[in-house]
Amino acid sequence: MLRRSLLLASALMSGLLVTIVTSGLADAPPASTAKPATIQALQEFNVLIGGWRGIGQPKRGSQVGAWQERADSLWELKPESNGIRWNTESGKLWTTALFGYDEPKKQYTLTAELVDKTIRKYRGQIEDKRLIMESESDEKKEIHRVTLTVLNENRVTVLYEKRPEQQSFYSRVAEIGYQRDGTRLAVAGSSGPECVVTGGLGTIAVAYKGKTYYVCCTGCRDAFNDDPETILADYQKRKAEEKAKK
Repeated sequence: MLRRSLLLASALMSGLLVTIVTSGLADAPPASTAKPATIQALQEFNVLIGGWRGIGQPKRGSQVGAWQERADSLWELKPESNGIRWNTESGKLWTTALFGYDEPKKQYTLTAELVDKTIRKYRGQIEDKRLIMESESDEKKEIHRVTLTVLNENRVTVLYEKRPEQQSFYSRVAEIGYQRDGTRLAVAGSSGPECVVTGGLGTIAVAYKGKTYYVCCTGCRDAFNDDPETILADYQKRKAEEKAKK
């Protein structure tokens, strides 16, 4: 009888311990979804954040086949996707794309959903202040290239080209010239509050422990709300490194 009582008490204690442990895990704060290396690598492309109106031209200087489209860009800081999200409306080439960074390979990445819903992936580097990325050969044995050029804080161009995999010469597909629509958002170096996530221009107020901070877009706001402690720790580290370089 005594042994049975002891066994029952042991089982109850084990169950209580499991409950406490699993409850503690459930209440643990989520890990930060923001990757500092990606944010740092894409820092100079903070200028992309915001709304844009674009004109696409298959042939330079010609209105034949030209079209108009809109684009909106924001930081996307999720466990499965870190980078700058570029969404388009009425476009003829992409519907959405994610600019990212592969830290081990030190390469910029681009994952684009085309208008036919297929996915195309690019990789590349910054060359002469232009971000140039190539895809692998597709089912038509063609390699595609995208060149992103930031002319200034209000003007961006994206050139689309392709070539047969056995050739080295690229032919033009189209070029889209984007003009910033509305107010300036997340422009690095602008006066005003700084986004604690990316370092861009802070336009949205967030609060933590009675203090107000600023972020540049809804993607950064969500990342901050998910894990403010880590975001602020990374921000303080970044500011300390900037101060040490001066």
